[in-house]
Amino acid sequence: MANTTDDFKRIVLEDISLIDVRAPIEYERGAFKHAVNLPIMTDDERHQVGLTYKEKGNEAARKLGYQLVSGDTKSKRVKNWLNHIEKNPNTMLYCFRGGDRSRISQEWMKDEGQDITRLKGGYKAFRNYLIQALDPSYQNSTPLLLGGYTGSGKTILLNKLKNSIDLEGLANHRGSSFGSYIEPQPSQINFENNLAYALIKHKQQGHRHMILEDEGRHIGKCYIPSSLSEFFKKGNLILMDVPLLRRVEITLDEYVHDSQKRYLNTYGEIGLEKWYSYISNGIKRIKKRLGGNRYNQVMKQLKDAYNHQIKTGDQSLHTFWIETILRDYYDPMYQYQIEKRTTPIIFKGDEQEVFQYLQEYCQ
Repeated sequence: MANTTDDFKRIVLEDISLIDVRAPIEYERGAFKHAVNLPIMTDDERHQVGLTYKEKGNEAARKLGYQLVSGDTKSKRVKNWLNHIEKNPNTMLYCFRGGDRSRISQEWMKDEGQDITRLKGGYKAFRNYLIQALDPSYQNSTPLLLGGYTGSGKTILLNKLKNSIDLEGLANHRGSSFGSYIEPQPSQINFENNLAYALIKHKQQGHRHMILEDEGRHIGKCYIPSSLSEFFKKGNLILMDVPLLRRVEITLDEYVHDSQKRYLNTYGEIGLEKWYSYISNGIKRIKKRLGGNRYNQVMKQLKDAYNHQIKTGDQSLHTFWIETILRDYYDPMYQYQIEKRTTPIIFKGDEQEVFQYLQEYCQ
């Protein structure tokens, strides 16, 4: 009897590797963590089989599928699966509904002496399981929100805590006009799947509190499901009170030092030009809120810092445009948001004080 499982919790907790045998177009719409797309049919082959199914029925479609994936084509695809399993022995297999594609793939590997478990119900069943974890009723811990002015190092602190969930990390976006990375954000479905993984693991660890950054619902193009976002917003607020100069240092490290390294590693000698364009475009997006005079001031500060860096290698002048944006754009906006908030502020302190408080409060 074919080996199947619907123990989706184990797949999440053990970070089990998965082979997704759906066509690439299906995989791109949404998949799971630790899944690799090694399709049994290409997009074109799947399209041909689909047309045949509509016109001539199931038997004709199955026959065409076996014709399209045969001989060397079949051998290469089976070999790709076996190579992945050799590197990841606990790998499991899925297609969309746990039907023909994963069953046939499983049989072909069995013919080569390789047993593999396939997911009962396939992608659809596992996806439904993960969606359940996004419901507030699934949670058994109380949210605590970590707030503070831009550049306070909230994400740095979150990643030091075992009971935190880094929403920006899951969305691959820093939640600001300058928040995008070179690497694209996940699709909305993949963001939800990754968030569900994090929530399931958090619940399994038995934490009483879930520490999250005080975010809006949208993080770049990704968004937190509405009911879950409302659940998060009910958490009490803890504020990091970090001096402006320290926030400038933190922002310089992240948006200049680290970001430029990423651009240089990706684009080589034109990396700094690409980085400059990325920062310039970020400033343009907030031009209206900055106002004409301040916008021109910030753009000149950026240009002067960039030209100075190109000539000397010194990045220190970037602190000027960073300080202007933090002080004159982000700080007033955050102050306005805090004054409107009705959420109780239960603690306020600097980086170390907040860290110590959270460790003691959450014991």
